[in-house]
Amino acid sequence: MKALVFYQFGDPEVLRYMEVPDPQLEPGTVMVRLKAVGLNFADIYRRRGNYHLAGIPPYILGYEGSGIVEQVASDVTAIQVGERIAFADVPYANAELVAVPVEKAIPLPQDITYAQAASVLLQGMTAHYLVNDSYRIQSGDDMLVHAAAGGVGQILVQFGKSKGARVLGLTSSSAKREAALGAGADEVLLYNQDWVNEAIRWSHDGNGMYVAYDSVGSTLMDSFAAVRTKGTVVFYGMAGGDPVFLDPRMLMDTSKTLTGGDLWNHVTTRANRIERADALFEEIRQGRLRIEEPKLFTLAEGAEAHRLLESRTSTGKILMIP
Repeated sequence: MKALVFYQFGDPEVLRYMEVPDPQLEPGTVMVRLKAVGLNFADIYRRRGNYHLAGIPPYILGYEGSGIVEQVASDVTAIQVGERIAFADVPYANAELVAVPVEKAIPLPQDITYAQAASVLLQGMTAHYLVNDSYRIQSGDDMLVHAAAGGVGQILVQFGKSKGARVLGLTSSSAKREAALGAGADEVLLYNQDWVNEAIRWSHDGNGMYVAYDSVGSTLMDSFAAVRTKGTVVFYGMAGGDPVFLDPRMLMDTSKTLTGGDLWNHVTTRANRIERADALFEEIRQGRLRIEEPKLFTLAEGAEAHRLLESRTSTGKILMIP
């Protein structure tokens, strides 16, 4: 099969599109011919060497995608050849074929396209647990969304609005501001503004936001400044750099809450994955969740796709098509 691989850590130029051995069909797995592969910042971090990679080169990135089952292991009865499935956490997906453990295989309904599934699963399930588990959004809440034009950000905006929240977005450019407004945000501020004080003034009573969803990291203390007494900051990413160390006495003095978020603590069984995925698919069907048209690259154009994501000039999802 063909795959996008790299032998050493570095810039996108280290990526190569080449022939590699097909994966092995192990017990409890199905072989999937991929139709669409999602690109995520974790792929960038792994390519750079920021995240640990086991094994020896060549390394294959990617862990989110969708496709058709071509083979099933002899012990697999829940999935048949020819079924459409998707997944959000299966390694080595930057390839034509991938072996998917049954517990991570999500049935893909006929009315959801391969591109939709590869665009929405990882980011959509992340947004789903953030607004339902990390901090349960209530009608009337003032909700601050960092990186509101990104994949997770746009879905958070839409989920917040569907739950009746007042949603304030943050973006880095005017173009991204328009994308966040297009997703339904009530207002969007730019990072180069005095956004902390603007957010406080924008809140319905001038006391600050109820919750801030922070995926930037380096903005963590600003997020705390923007939320009200007894407010909550949900920290779930470090796209802008590591956060500073936090003095827990601040939490005591202000009665504010810091909670962390990691998707894999919330989808620990196949039933969890299917339940959250089905909820996303239903939101799409009902028109309450609109996914921006993804940017498409062939798998052979993987280096170009990485450059676009790394540039932080894109909005929405980037997909690679084997």
